Amino acid sequence: MEQLSEFVLNNLLLFAALVVVLVMLIKAELEHQANKGSYLSPSMATRLINNHSDALILDVRTAADYKNGHIKGAKNIPLGDFAGSVDKLAADKDKPVLVYCNSGNTVTRAIKLLKKAGFQQVNNLDGGIAAWKEANMPLSKKK
Repeated sequence: MEQLSEFVLNNLLLFAALVVVLVMLIKAELEHQANKGSYLSPSMATRLINNHSDALILDVRTAADYKNGHIKGAKNIPLGDFAGSVDKLAADKDKPVLVYCNSGNTVTRAIKLLKKAGFQQVNNLDGGIAAWKEANMPLSKKK
């Protein structure tokens, strides 16, 4: 223990940098956990959609990806346009929301914006549309 305190005193700048990095990592992980939403498998997402006909389904992929196939009833709001579009969804704050992208990894920003806007029931399609396709769930090409 004496050697540790001596090391810390002799390398105060390095130790301070270590503490700062650890605090930043912990903060980032806590924010990620708070803003990721509930993960739903494709079958659970189907259950949500079937049990809540008013569920809001948001596809945050590009318009081209959306046109190639999406979950029936999904609204396409590309992630780059999402921040400016959240206010237009305000009337649906009390509805369950399912958000998805290609693989399920890039929706965190959209979920964070939805939660900040007051949405309570925000869900992330685990694995995104890739998992949906893998589960042989139907895709729509209609708007």
